[in-house]
Amino acid sequence: MIDINSSAILLGFALGLPMALLFFWGLNWGMRLALNSTHPGSLLMLSFFLRLVVLLAVGFGLTKITATLWSLAGYMLAFLLVRILAVMRAQVQRKSVLSKEEGV
Repeated sequence: MIDINSSAILLGFALGLPMALLFFWGLNWGMRLALNSTHPGSLLMLSFFLRLVVLLAVGFGLTKITATLWSLAGYMLAFLLVRILAVMRAQVQRKSVLSKEEGV
């Protein structure tokens, strides 16, 4: 039977929530900078690589400290949850902007 390490999952989830929030905040900030820049491609690549390095470094560090992949499962679950919420928020904001433009 598989031993599920719930404390490692909770630790990964607890660390994954702020990291995912930081990742998507960085995405928002990078997009805003790129939209106002003359060279948006280089800014987007720099933003992506910085966010990716931080996210992966914390994930690898977490698995190194806990010595189990269950913490990585919690970490990825937290990232997925924040991603779903960010996409849902963006869709709601887009619908409200479109309805204001259409006069509905």
